[in-house]
Amino acid sequence: MSLDRVLWQAWKAMELPEGYRAEIVEEFIEVSPTGRRRHGVIANRVRRALTPHLADGRYAAYQCADVIHRRKVWIPDLFIAPEDLNEIPDDEDIGVDADGVRAVFEVVSPGREAQARDRERKRRAYARAGIPLYVLIDDFDGDGTVVILTAPDPDKAVYADEHRVPYGTDAVIPDGPAKGFVIGEAIVKP
Repeated sequence: MSLDRVLWQAWKAMELPEGYRAEIVEEFIEVSPTGRRRHGVIANRVRRALTPHLADGRYAAYQCADVIHRRKVWIPDLFIAPEDLNEIPDDEDIGVDADGVRAVFEVVSPGREAQARDRERKRRAYARAGIPLYVLIDDFDGDGTVVILTAPDPDKAVYADEHRVPYGTDAVIPDGPAKGFVIGEAIVKP
């Protein structure tokens, strides 16, 4: 049995206590607590601001759902996908297929391991899945930075384009359903 299948079966069988979540990121099952208050505040500000921005299209912003790609599973802080998630089910009807996800937003959590997961491991994983846009909102990078990653190369597990914007300057989504969406002071303010 392959490692992917073993991890997948173990992940499906897990029963975590309330307040924890498990993801398969690269070749590991990572268990972490749900985000702290600020983490939730920022993710919710993004979702609330994205909802009217996406209102005239066929996409919507979602939180608290599993995104699945080849027996890997992530629970992004927020993602953009078709308004009807039934259009993009995964093979086992657990979550949504990453192929239909147009963007992922992660609010970087405190702690060395959490930061490495969001900045490095998830970056590679989302690029490997071909997710067109990955946005990191990172309180722990200098005085705060929004990183916009586009042009994924799944074979190399990298994003070809990276745009880093310090807090205090508007970060603008360049393309896709969220084109023109601004992550600015209203979202990242303390």
